[in-house]
Amino acid sequence: MIPRPSCAALLWLLGALALAGCGGGRSAGGASAPAAAARAAPTGAVAASGPPISVTVVAARQRDVPVLLEAPGTVAPVSSVDVRPQVTSVVTRVHVREGQFVKAGELLFTLDSRSDEANVAKLRAQMAKDEAALADAQRQLTRSRELLAQNFISQGAVDTNQTLVESATAVLAADRAALDAARLTLGYSRVAAPGAGRVGVINVFAGTSVVANQTTLVTITQLDPIDVAFALPQRYLGDLLAALQAQAPVTARLPGAAGSVTGRLQFVDNAVDAASGTIKVKARFDNRRLALWPGAYVAASLTLRTIANAVVVPQAAIAQTPRGSVVFAVVEGKAVARPLQVVATLGEEAAVSGVAPGERIVLDGRQNLRPGATVAVRPREGERAAGRPASAASGSTAAASGASR
Repeated sequence: MIPRPSCAALLWLLGALALAGCGGGRSAGGASAPAAAARAAPTGAVAASGPPISVTVVAARQRDVPVLLEAPGTVAPVSSVDVRPQVTSVVTRVHVREGQFVKAGELLFTLDSRSDEANVAKLRAQMAKDEAALADAQRQLTRSRELLAQNFISQGAVDTNQTLVESATAVLAADRAALDAARLTLGYSRVAAPGAGRVGVINVFAGTSVVANQTTLVTITQLDPIDVAFALPQRYLGDLLAALQAQAPVTARLPGAAGSVTGRLQFVDNAVDAASGTIKVKARFDNRRLALWPGAYVAASLTLRTIANAVVVPQAAIAQTPRGSVVFAVVEGKAVARPLQVVATLGEEAAVSGVAPGERIVLDGRQNLRPGATVAVRPREGERAAGRPASAASGSTAAASGASR
Protein backbone atom coordinates (compact mmCIF):
# COMPACT_ATOMS: atom_id res chain seq x y z
CA MET A 1 0.00 0.00 0.00
CA ILE A 2 1.49 3.37 -1.11
CA PRO A 3 1.37 5.97 1.61
CA ARG A 4 -0.58 9.23 0.84
CA PRO A 5 1.70 12.28 0.56
CA SER A 6 1.26 15.01 3.08
CA CYS A 7 -0.04 18.50 2.26
CA ALA A 8 3.38 20.08 2.81
CA ALA A 9 4.95 17.73 0.26
CA LEU A 10 2.31 18.59 -2.35
CA LEU A 11 2.86 22.33 -1.91
CA TRP A 12 6.65 21.89 -2.29
CA LEU A 13 6.17 19.89 -5.52
CA LEU A 14 3.85 22.51 -7.10
CA GLY A 15 6.26 25.34 -6.32
CA ALA A 16 9.17 23.52 -7.96
CA LEU A 17 7.16 22.93 -11.14
CA ALA A 18 6.19 26.62 -11.37
CA LEU A 19 9.78 27.81 -11.03
CA ALA A 20 10.91 25.40 -13.73
CA GLY A 21 8.24 26.65 -16.17
CA CYS A 22 9.13 30.34 -15.68
CA GLY A 23 12.84 29.90 -16.05
CA GLY A 24 12.74 27.77 -19.17
CA GLY A 25 11.74 30.65 -21.50
CA ARG A 26 14.49 33.11 -20.42
CA SER A 27 17.97 33.62 -21.72
CA ALA A 28 21.10 33.55 -19.63
CA GLY A 29 20.74 37.27 -18.91
CA GLY A 30 17.28 36.84 -17.40
CA ALA A 31 15.30 38.41 -20.29
CA SER A 32 12.96 36.64 -22.67
CA ALA A 33 14.32 35.87 -26.13
CA PRO A 34 11.73 37.89 -28.13
CA ALA A 35 12.17 41.00 -25.94
CA ALA A 36 15.94 40.79 -26.14
CA ALA A 37 15.77 40.50 -29.91
CA ALA A 38 13.50 43.52 -30.11
CA ARG A 39 15.88 45.61 -28.03
CA ALA A 40 18.85 44.50 -30.05
CA ALA A 41 17.20 45.51 -33.35
CA PRO A 42 17.74 49.18 -34.51
CA THR A 43 14.78 51.59 -34.29
CA GLY A 44 14.81 52.23 -38.01
CA ALA A 45 14.64 48.52 -38.69
CA VAL A 46 11.61 48.16 -36.44
CA ALA A 47 9.85 51.03 -38.19
CA ALA A 48 10.76 49.66 -41.59
CA SER A 49 9.68 46.16 -40.79
CA GLY A 50 6.11 47.25 -39.94
CA PRO A 51 3.34 47.60 -42.52
CA PRO A 52 3.23 50.84 -44.59
CA ILE A 53 1.34 53.73 -42.94
CA SER A 54 -1.36 55.25 -45.12
CA VAL A 55 -0.94 59.05 -45.48
CA THR A 56 -1.94 61.89 -47.75
CA VAL A 57 0.61 64.43 -48.96
CA VAL A 58 0.64 67.98 -50.23
CA ALA A 59 3.41 69.77 -52.12
CA ALA A 60 5.16 72.70 -50.43
CA ARG A 61 4.48 75.75 -52.57
CA GLN A 62 6.54 78.88 -53.10
CA ARG A 63 4.89 82.28 -53.47
CA ASP A 64 4.88 85.83 -52.15
CA VAL A 65 3.27 85.91 -48.70
CA PRO A 66 1.77 89.04 -47.09
CA VAL A 67 2.38 89.41 -43.35
CA LEU A 68 -1.05 90.14 -41.89
CA LEU A 69 -2.32 91.40 -38.55
CA GLU A 70 -5.97 90.52 -37.96
CA ALA A 71 -8.32 91.96 -35.35
CA PRO A 72 -12.03 92.65 -34.89
CA GLY A 73 -12.96 96.21 -35.78
CA THR A 74 -15.86 98.64 -35.66
CA VAL A 75 -17.04 100.90 -38.47
CA ALA A 76 -16.89 104.54 -37.37
CA PRO A 77 -18.00 107.60 -39.39
CA VAL A 78 -15.45 110.28 -40.18
CA SER A 79 -17.90 112.81 -38.73
CA SER A 80 -21.28 112.60 -37.02
CA VAL A 81 -22.82 115.92 -35.96
CA ASP A 82 -25.83 116.50 -33.72
CA VAL A 83 -27.59 119.53 -35.20
CA ARG A 84 -28.95 121.87 -32.49
CA PRO A 85 -30.57 125.32 -32.78
CA GLN A 86 -28.58 128.37 -31.69
CA VAL A 87 -31.68 130.32 -30.66
CA THR A 88 -34.74 129.43 -28.61
CA SER A 89 -37.68 129.41 -30.97
CA VAL A 90 -40.39 127.30 -32.63
CA VAL A 91 -39.93 125.10 -35.69
CA THR A 92 -42.02 126.39 -38.57
CA ARG A 93 -40.92 123.99 -41.33
CA VAL A 94 -38.91 120.79 -41.84
CA HIS A 95 -37.17 120.69 -45.24
CA VAL A 96 -35.61 117.17 -45.18
CA ARG A 97 -36.69 113.55 -44.78
CA GLU A 98 -35.23 110.85 -42.59
CA GLY A 99 -32.52 108.91 -44.43
CA GLN A 100 -31.99 111.64 -47.01
CA PHE A 101 -28.48 112.49 -48.20
CA VAL A 102 -27.70 116.20 -47.94
CA LYS A 103 -24.84 118.47 -48.97
CA ALA A 104 -23.02 120.98 -46.80
CA GLY A 105 -25.11 124.15 -46.41
CA GLU A 106 -28.39 122.55 -47.50
CA LEU A 107 -31.41 123.91 -45.58
CA LEU A 108 -32.76 121.52 -42.93
CA PHE A 109 -35.19 123.50 -40.72
CA THR A 110 -36.77 126.93 -40.55
CA LEU A 111 -37.52 128.52 -37.15
CA ASP A 112 -39.92 131.34 -36.24
CA SER A 113 -37.97 134.55 -36.91
CA ARG A 114 -40.58 137.30 -36.60
CA SER A 115 -39.08 138.86 -33.48
CA ASP A 116 -35.61 138.85 -35.01
CA GLU A 117 -36.91 140.44 -38.20
CA ALA A 118 -38.56 143.20 -36.16
CA ASN A 119 -35.31 143.80 -34.29
CA VAL A 120 -33.40 144.11 -37.56
CA ALA A 121 -35.95 146.63 -38.89
CA LYS A 122 -35.68 148.67 -35.66
CA LEU A 123 -31.89 148.81 -35.88
CA ARG A 124 -32.03 149.84 -39.51
CA ALA A 125 -34.31 152.77 -38.60
CA GLN A 126 -32.00 153.76 -35.76
CA MET A 127 -29.01 153.66 -38.08
CA ALA A 128 -30.84 155.86 -40.62
CA LYS A 129 -31.51 158.39 -37.85
CA ASP A 130 -27.88 158.42 -36.74
CA GLU A 131 -26.71 158.79 -40.34
CA ALA A 132 -28.87 161.92 -40.63
CA ALA A 133 -27.39 163.27 -37.37
CA LEU A 134 -23.88 162.66 -38.66
CA ALA A 135 -24.63 164.46 -41.91
CA ASP A 136 -25.96 167.48 -39.98
CA ALA A 137 -22.88 167.52 -37.74
CA GLN A 138 -20.61 167.43 -40.76
CA ARG A 139 -22.49 170.39 -42.33
CA GLN A 140 -22.15 172.36 -39.07
CA LEU A 141 -18.43 171.63 -38.99
CA THR A 142 -17.98 172.84 -42.56
CA ARG A 143 -19.90 176.07 -41.85
CA SER A 144 -17.97 176.78 -38.65
CA ARG A 145 -14.66 176.40 -40.45
CA GLU A 146 -15.76 178.96 -43.05
CA LEU A 147 -16.78 181.40 -40.29
CA LEU A 148 -13.45 180.85 -38.53
CA ALA A 149 -11.66 181.79 -41.73
CA GLN A 150 -13.60 185.08 -41.70
CA ASN A 151 -12.92 185.58 -37.96
CA PHE A 152 -16.61 185.47 -37.07
CA ILE A 153 -16.26 182.62 -34.51
CA SER A 154 -13.54 181.26 -32.27
CA GLN A 155 -11.50 178.11 -32.66
CA GLY A 156 -13.33 176.62 -29.67
CA ALA A 157 -16.63 176.64 -31.58
CA VAL A 158 -14.98 174.78 -34.46
CA ASP A 159 -13.56 172.20 -32.03
CA THR A 160 -17.00 171.65 -30.54
CA ASN A 161 -18.48 170.93 -33.96
CA GLN A 162 -15.57 168.57 -34.68
CA THR A 163 -16.39 166.65 -31.51
CA LEU A 164 -20.03 166.35 -32.54
CA VAL A 165 -19.01 164.86 -35.90
CA GLU A 166 -16.73 162.31 -34.27
CA SER A 167 -19.39 161.34 -31.75
CA ALA A 168 -22.01 160.86 -34.47
CA THR A 169 -19.53 158.73 -36.45
CA ALA A 170 -18.98 156.46 -33.44
CA VAL A 171 -22.70 156.12 -32.84
CA LEU A 172 -23.21 155.13 -36.47
CA ALA A 173 -20.46 152.49 -36.19
CA ALA A 174 -22.19 151.02 -33.12
CA ASP A 175 -25.47 150.92 -35.05
CA ARG A 176 -23.80 148.97 -37.85
CA ALA A 177 -22.36 146.46 -35.37
CA ALA A 178 -25.75 146.01 -33.69
CA LEU A 179 -27.41 145.53 -37.06
CA ASP A 180 -24.83 142.88 -38.04
CA ALA A 181 -25.50 141.02 -34.76
CA ALA A 182 -29.24 141.16 -35.36
CA ARG A 183 -28.80 139.83 -38.88
CA LEU A 184 -26.65 136.99 -37.53
CA THR A 185 -29.34 136.07 -35.00
CA LEU A 186 -31.92 136.24 -37.77
CA GLY A 187 -29.79 133.83 -39.81
CA TYR A 188 -29.99 131.29 -36.98
CA SER A 189 -33.64 130.83 -37.88
CA ARG A 190 -32.45 128.91 -40.95
CA VAL A 191 -30.74 125.68 -39.80
CA ALA A 192 -28.43 124.32 -42.50
CA ALA A 193 -26.40 121.10 -42.76
CA PRO A 194 -22.90 121.55 -41.30
CA GLY A 195 -21.50 118.98 -43.75
CA ALA A 196 -22.41 116.36 -46.29
CA GLY A 197 -23.93 113.14 -44.99
CA ARG A 198 -27.03 111.13 -44.30
CA VAL A 199 -29.92 112.45 -42.24
CA GLY A 200 -30.78 110.32 -39.21
CA VAL A 201 -33.94 110.28 -37.12
CA ILE A 202 -35.74 113.67 -37.10
CA ASN A 203 -36.73 114.51 -33.54
CA VAL A 204 -38.86 117.63 -34.14
CA PHE A 205 -41.77 118.67 -36.33
CA ALA A 206 -43.44 121.91 -37.34
CA GLY A 207 -44.67 123.62 -34.17
CA THR A 208 -42.10 122.04 -31.84
CA SER A 209 -40.50 124.44 -29.36
CA VAL A 210 -36.71 124.14 -29.26
CA VAL A 211 -34.15 125.43 -26.77
CA ALA A 212 -30.91 127.01 -27.89
CA ASN A 213 -27.94 124.59 -27.86
CA GLN A 214 -29.96 121.86 -26.11
CA THR A 215 -32.61 120.36 -28.37
CA THR A 216 -31.18 117.90 -30.94
CA LEU A 217 -32.99 118.42 -34.21
CA VAL A 218 -31.26 115.68 -36.24
CA THR A 219 -27.92 113.90 -36.63
CA ILE A 220 -25.93 114.19 -39.88
CA THR A 221 -23.51 111.28 -40.40
CA GLN A 222 -20.85 111.18 -43.11
CA LEU A 223 -20.77 107.77 -44.81
CA ASP A 224 -18.31 108.31 -47.65
CA PRO A 225 -15.46 108.00 -46.90
CA ILE A 226 -15.73 106.01 -43.68
CA ASP A 227 -13.31 104.65 -41.07
CA VAL A 228 -12.76 101.27 -39.41
CA ALA A 229 -11.24 101.36 -35.92
CA PHE A 230 -9.49 98.36 -34.35
CA ALA A 231 -6.79 97.65 -31.76
CA LEU A 232 -3.50 95.75 -32.13
CA PRO A 233 -0.89 94.57 -29.60
CA GLN A 234 1.70 97.18 -28.65
CA ARG A 235 4.59 94.95 -29.75
CA TYR A 236 3.72 95.83 -33.35
CA LEU A 237 4.03 99.60 -32.75
CA GLY A 238 7.21 99.96 -34.82
CA ASP A 239 5.68 98.03 -37.72
CA LEU A 240 2.48 100.08 -37.44
CA LEU A 241 4.32 103.40 -37.66
CA ALA A 242 6.19 102.16 -40.74
CA ALA A 243 2.91 100.95 -42.25
CA LEU A 244 1.32 104.34 -41.51
CA GLN A 245 4.05 106.12 -43.47
CA ALA A 246 3.46 103.74 -46.38
CA GLN A 247 -0.35 103.91 -46.03
CA ALA A 248 -0.46 100.12 -45.91
CA PRO A 249 -3.57 98.38 -47.27
CA VAL A 250 -6.27 97.22 -44.85
CA THR A 251 -9.13 94.89 -45.72
CA ALA A 252 -12.45 94.69 -43.89
CA ARG A 253 -14.94 91.84 -44.13
CA LEU A 254 -18.47 91.94 -42.74
CA PRO A 255 -19.76 88.79 -41.00
CA GLY A 256 -21.45 86.59 -43.58
CA ALA A 257 -20.38 88.77 -46.52
CA ALA A 258 -19.01 87.12 -49.62
CA GLY A 259 -16.32 89.73 -50.34
CA SER A 260 -14.27 92.37 -48.59
CA VAL A 261 -13.40 96.03 -49.09
CA THR A 262 -9.92 97.55 -49.12
CA GLY A 263 -8.79 100.81 -47.57
CA ARG A 264 -5.60 102.46 -46.31
CA LEU A 265 -4.12 102.84 -42.83
CA GLN A 266 -4.95 106.38 -41.75
CA PHE A 267 -4.21 106.80 -38.04
CA VAL A 268 -2.17 105.31 -35.18
CA ASP A 269 -3.06 106.54 -31.71
CA ASN A 270 -0.52 108.52 -29.68
CA ALA A 271 -0.79 106.33 -26.57
CA VAL A 272 -1.01 102.65 -25.66
CA ASP A 273 -4.01 101.52 -23.65
CA ALA A 274 -2.44 100.55 -20.32
CA ALA A 275 -5.37 98.31 -19.39
CA SER A 276 -5.25 96.09 -22.50
CA GLY A 277 -1.73 96.67 -23.82
CA THR A 278 -3.09 97.55 -27.26
CA ILE A 279 -2.92 100.58 -29.49
CA LYS A 280 -5.85 101.95 -31.46
CA VAL A 281 -5.56 102.37 -35.22
CA LYS A 282 -7.94 103.51 -37.96
CA ALA A 283 -8.18 102.79 -41.67
CA ARG A 284 -10.15 104.85 -44.18
CA PHE A 285 -12.33 103.25 -46.87
CA ASP A 286 -14.07 104.46 -50.00
CA ASN A 287 -17.73 103.77 -49.24
CA ARG A 288 -19.58 104.93 -52.34
CA ARG A 289 -21.47 101.63 -52.46
CA LEU A 290 -22.32 101.93 -48.74
CA ALA A 291 -20.92 98.47 -47.99
CA LEU A 292 -19.85 99.67 -44.52
CA TRP A 293 -22.32 101.09 -42.02
CA PRO A 294 -21.47 102.99 -38.82
CA GLY A 295 -21.41 100.75 -35.75
CA ALA A 296 -21.08 97.48 -37.70
CA TYR A 297 -18.53 94.87 -36.63
CA VAL A 298 -15.96 93.74 -39.21
CA ALA A 299 -12.90 91.51 -39.41
CA ALA A 300 -10.01 93.86 -40.15
CA SER A 301 -6.73 92.67 -41.67
CA LEU A 302 -3.65 94.91 -41.99
CA THR A 303 -0.82 94.02 -44.40
CA LEU A 304 2.46 94.95 -42.70
CA ARG A 305 4.82 93.72 -45.41
CA THR A 306 5.24 90.99 -48.05
CA ILE A 307 7.69 88.07 -47.85
CA ALA A 308 8.94 87.30 -51.35
CA ASN A 309 9.26 83.66 -52.52
CA ALA A 310 8.24 82.13 -49.20
CA VAL A 311 7.64 78.37 -48.86
CA VAL A 312 4.05 77.68 -47.75
CA VAL A 313 2.68 74.50 -46.12
CA PRO A 314 -0.67 73.76 -44.43
CA GLN A 315 -0.68 74.45 -40.69
CA ALA A 316 -2.36 71.06 -40.18
CA ALA A 317 0.86 69.40 -41.42
CA ILE A 318 3.02 71.01 -38.70
CA ALA A 319 3.68 68.93 -35.57
CA GLN A 320 4.88 70.40 -32.28
CA THR A 321 7.66 68.53 -30.48
CA PRO A 322 9.81 69.34 -27.42
CA ARG A 323 12.55 70.36 -29.85
CA GLY A 324 10.34 72.61 -31.97
CA SER A 325 8.08 72.42 -35.00
CA VAL A 326 8.55 69.68 -37.60
CA VAL A 327 6.85 68.31 -40.68
CA PHE A 328 7.23 64.88 -42.25
CA ALA A 329 8.38 64.75 -45.86
CA VAL A 330 8.02 61.66 -48.03
CA VAL A 331 11.38 60.73 -49.59
CA GLU A 332 11.63 57.43 -51.52
CA GLY A 333 8.66 55.98 -49.69
CA LYS A 334 10.03 56.87 -46.22
CA ALA A 335 8.95 59.49 -43.68
CA VAL A 336 11.70 62.06 -43.04
CA ALA A 337 11.34 64.67 -40.27
CA ARG A 338 12.06 68.24 -41.37
CA PRO A 339 12.65 70.71 -38.50
CA LEU A 340 11.28 74.12 -39.47
CA GLN A 341 10.55 77.63 -38.26
CA VAL A 342 7.20 79.33 -38.82
CA VAL A 343 7.81 82.76 -40.36
CA ALA A 344 4.18 83.89 -40.71
CA THR A 345 0.71 82.40 -40.47
CA LEU A 346 -1.91 82.84 -43.20
CA GLY A 347 -5.17 81.37 -41.97
CA GLU A 348 -4.92 77.64 -42.66
CA GLU A 349 -1.40 77.95 -44.14
CA ALA A 350 1.98 79.04 -42.81
CA ALA A 351 5.13 80.43 -44.39
CA VAL A 352 8.06 78.36 -43.10
CA SER A 353 11.82 77.98 -43.43
CA GLY A 354 13.53 74.58 -43.49
CA VAL A 355 11.43 72.99 -46.25
CA ALA A 356 12.34 72.99 -49.93
CA PRO A 357 9.75 74.06 -52.52
CA GLY A 358 7.98 71.09 -54.10
CA GLU A 359 8.68 68.63 -51.27
CA ARG A 360 5.83 66.23 -50.54
CA ILE A 361 4.66 66.98 -47.00
CA VAL A 362 2.47 64.55 -45.02
CA LEU A 363 -0.91 66.10 -44.27
CA ASP A 364 -3.15 63.30 -42.91
CA GLY A 365 -1.71 60.37 -40.95
CA ARG A 366 1.31 62.14 -39.47
CA GLN A 367 0.23 61.24 -35.92
CA ASN A 368 1.20 57.60 -36.62
CA LEU A 369 4.56 58.36 -38.20
CA ARG A 370 8.09 57.92 -36.92
CA PRO A 371 11.28 58.91 -38.78
CA GLY A 372 12.14 56.20 -41.28
CA ALA A 373 8.66 54.65 -41.32
CA THR A 374 7.39 53.27 -44.62
CA VAL A 375 4.42 55.19 -45.99
CA ALA A 376 1.75 54.44 -48.56
CA VAL A 377 0.46 57.61 -50.20
CA ARG A 378 -3.26 57.65 -50.83
CA PRO A 379 -5.18 60.36 -52.74
CA ARG A 380 -6.90 63.07 -50.78
CA GLU A 381 -10.66 63.55 -50.76
CA GLY A 382 -10.45 66.40 -53.23
CA GLU A 383 -8.37 64.36 -55.60
CA ARG A 384 -10.88 61.51 -55.53
CA ALA A 385 -13.71 63.93 -56.23
CA ALA A 386 -11.72 65.38 -59.14
CA GLY A 387 -11.49 61.91 -60.69
CA ARG A 388 -7.82 61.06 -60.16
CA PRO A 389 -7.02 57.78 -61.99
CA ALA A 390 -6.91 54.77 -59.71
CA SER A 391 -3.71 53.60 -61.37
CA ALA A 392 -1.86 56.66 -60.16
CA ALA A 393 -2.90 56.04 -56.56
CA SER A 394 -2.09 52.34 -56.78
CA GLY A 395 1.23 53.19 -58.41
CA SER A 396 2.18 55.39 -55.49
CA THR A 397 1.21 52.63 -53.05
CA ALA A 398 3.15 50.05 -55.04
CA ALA A 399 6.22 52.27 -55.14
CA ALA A 400 6.04 52.79 -51.38
CA SER A 401 5.63 49.03 -50.77
CA GLY A 402 8.53 48.27 -53.08
CA ALA A 403 10.72 50.72 -51.21
CA SER A 404 9.81 49.08 -47.92
CA ARG A 405 10.84 45.68 -49.33
